Amino acid sequence: MEEEIDRSRAFAKDVKRIVVKVGTAVVTGKGGRLALGRLGAICEQLAELNSDGFEVILVSSGAVGLGRQRLRYRQLVNSSFADLQKPQTELDGKACAGVGQSSLMAYYETMFDQMDVTVAQMLVTDSSFRDKDFRKQLSETVKAMLKMRVIPVFNENDAISTRKAPYKDSTGIFWDNDSLAALLALELKADLLILLSDVEGLYTGPPSDPKSKLIHTYVKEKHQEEITFGEKSRLGRGGMTAKVKAAVNAAYGGIPVIITSGYAAENIAKVLKGLRVGTLFHQDAHLWARVVDTTSRDMAVAARESSRKLQALSSEDRKNILLDIATALEANEKIIKAENDLDVAAAQEAGYEESLVARLVMKPGKISSLAASIRQLAEMEDPIGRVLKKTEVADGLILEKTSSPLGVLLIVFESRPDALVQIASLAIRSGNGLLLKGGKEARRSNAILHKVITDAIPKTVGGKLIGLVTSRDEIPDLLKLDDVIDLVIPRGSNKLVSQIKNSTKIPVLGHADGICHVYVDKSCKVDMAKRVVSDAKLDYPAACNAMETLLVHKDLEQNGVLNELIYALQANGVTLYGGPKASGKLNIPEAKSFHHEYSSKACTVEIVEDVHGAIDHIHQHGSAHTDCIVTEDSEVAEIFLRQVDSAAVIHNASTRFCDGFRFGLGAEVGISTSRIHARGPVGVEGLLTTRWIMRGKGQVVDGDNGVAYTHKDLPVLERTKAVENGH
Repeated sequence: MEEEIDRSRAFAKDVKRIVVKVGTAVVTGKGGRLALGRLGAICEQLAELNSDGFEVILVSSGAVGLGRQRLRYRQLVNSSFADLQKPQTELDGKACAGVGQSSLMAYYETMFDQMDVTVAQMLVTDSSFRDKDFRKQLSETVKAMLKMRVIPVFNENDAISTRKAPYKDSTGIFWDNDSLAALLALELKADLLILLSDVEGLYTGPPSDPKSKLIHTYVKEKHQEEITFGEKSRLGRGGMTAKVKAAVNAAYGGIPVIITSGYAAENIAKVLKGLRVGTLFHQDAHLWARVVDTTSRDMAVAARESSRKLQALSSEDRKNILLDIATALEANEKIIKAENDLDVAAAQEAGYEESLVARLVMKPGKISSLAASIRQLAEMEDPIGRVLKKTEVADGLILEKTSSPLGVLLIVFESRPDALVQIASLAIRSGNGLLLKGGKEARRSNAILHKVITDAIPKTVGGKLIGLVTSRDEIPDLLKLDDVIDLVIPRGSNKLVSQIKNSTKIPVLGHADGICHVYVDKSCKVDMAKRVVSDAKLDYPAACNAMETLLVHKDLEQNGVLNELIYALQANGVTLYGGPKASGKLNIPEAKSFHHEYSSKACTVEIVEDVHGAIDHIHQHGSAHTDCIVTEDSEVAEIFLRQVDSAAVIHNASTRFCDGFRFGLGAEVGISTSRIHARGPVGVEGLLTTRWIMRGKGQVVDGDNGVAYTHKDLPVLERTKAVENGH
């Protein structure tokens, strides 16, 4: 899909002359006043394009609305109390247009002047375009302005329009500013027309309808019969119907058109980068019809439908799917490794950080390890439909609390392609549908792994059980699908996790940071401490459970143990930064922050008074991920284990053990520092919720008069016995 999107947006590379139209709903805010912030952001984008050498032509609505607002205010100020009791007459639209136009242009002149850009007002009427000499002169004037980096600002001159009902008349050469923008794009031979609206683009129905889908590429033959338009614009005279008509006219005249939101920052710049923003109209769009065949919603709905088919299978059939996937991965190891090598080479050539490249590499033996973990997962007890609690509510009325899949999961992850395999196998074992969005740096690896896995899923379930999202631009659409996606799990940087949490109503499970600590107590065994500290930092420095801060008891500075620990790290290439106490004593640079995840061969060292000082430090600067104590004092160890409030707390072992596979969960979709639902490594159980199943014999509540509640706990039979007994 990503290649098709790039192809359909290829026009962006050849754009020089751009017509941008802003609608009334974008220009004005509440009460008809100018939306200063929104319009200012648009002007800033246009000014940047102007300075970058683009030829920018602006078509702006909003004059009538602004004029109406100003005249109403003036009418109110000049009215007596008696005047206000009389029915208020509707203001003349032409007068409103004349008054508002000066206000609108004054704003553009002031705003663009602040950015050292000159603008020119261009008022035109429908009748003017009937004159060939006018059209020729218009073209020459605009070209002269563009050559001098002037931005012409066009608007229909409604104040002197000869049409009797300029807001209703749909005859003539153009009939609103959308059709004017299309006409100008064709007349002035523009390379691109952008119509800015108050919605993201063209939907299959009213945007307020949750069933409506955003159309990324408009195919006339496909969509003209499918679309149901909502109400006409409440502010301007056009609305989406007018925009689509204008866009189709321009597109089939050879001018690519984008309808997108004027509310979203940087949308114009995104369009010119070729990103999939809004709805594209193009004369060759029918050649790209496959682009619109599968929307984000389609993928999510298909994943849910497939998950229900998966849940309907027997436990043995679900187990065999996992075993087939493990075999398929081993059979395709060479091609998987070849695709991964291409990703790694491209990442290195692009200059990606060493830590990201390290996470990207699938080392020798990785496929075998993944296959082994999948087989281990397959042999685990079936997690779906387990009876967790059984209660006799009343005589003959039995209630069971059972385990159940969450539904559809969206996993957004960076770098590590092996995460795709782990997540997919866990989703299948737990009966969930899955949507996966990996980082672009692992595009080839993710694509081949996805193909191998989905090819191994039987047709009775369907490969759509696991959808692979290939474009980053689809993520905002996915994050809005709270009616079909049940859980989002981001695996990546703090920035990625924070962005997702702030962009969706769907529950988010995961962790933003992995600020993991190892505290070496004064009663430690020195050799053990060196082994644990070295492994926690060096086994896989890019992992989220790698040590980022080493805390050392103050007494270990005196007896030389601290120096031994430091040497063990430095001898293996670890760059050290110190806290306020350690930096001076160890002669190392001071860390800028204790709350920093290096994800590389680097860490912070600090000296603390005792175990309580270590606990306080962890609570103040940690991320509640994984923290460790190395000590032979059992009392000190218990204090640490009880009081450190992290998802995983470890005594005398490396933080690297905090992992789904190592914990015996088979695999993990990630590690959660959330205190709701799953916490720590999230395996199969973290992808389940509960359902209540009640079996009765015709009982009714009837105001609780005829029910004798017993609420007696009943023994939960093992699954095999339950099946044998028909339960």
